[in-house]
Amino acid sequence: MYSRSEASRIRAEFWITFGQYMKPVPNAQGRRINWPNYRTGVKHIYFRMKAESNFASIGVEIAHKDEELQELYFMQFKELGNLLKNTLGEEWDWKLHAVNEVGQTVSKIEKVRSGVNVMEESDWSEIISFLKPRIVALDEFWDNVKPGFED
Repeated sequence: MYSRSEASRIRAEFWITFGQYMKPVPNAQGRRINWPNYRTGVKHIYFRMKAESNFASIGVEIAHKDEELQELYFMQFKELGNLLKNTLGEEWDWKLHAVNEVGQTVSKIEKVRSGVNVMEESDWSEIISFLKPRIVALDEFWDNVKPGFED
């Protein structure tokens, strides 16, 4: 068992390592980007990557406080579902109005990898190998569809 500060330090170390690994990878427009803190540029839409003690995940999170507007964004993504699936090369889980870890109602499109532990440095390469192609593919997808979400 790790103390809170030790667990926090290990997680921070992982994200620094991930950032260093991704640093030479340009975004879809050929620019340098801070991959661990990806900014979609659209309020209430986030690309979230997590690495925990029993899973890693990546996804799109729609966090608009107005649940009707949140659903509208979600349906926009649904309409682009085939493009998203083709860009990602796999099916992701779609969750309308789920509750996140801080009790907010959000909608998610995500992929989870069970059986990995960010606390074990030996799992880091597996977690990075899970996250890297998916965040790059999400960026490519977003580069194509972002204008439709900007209003």
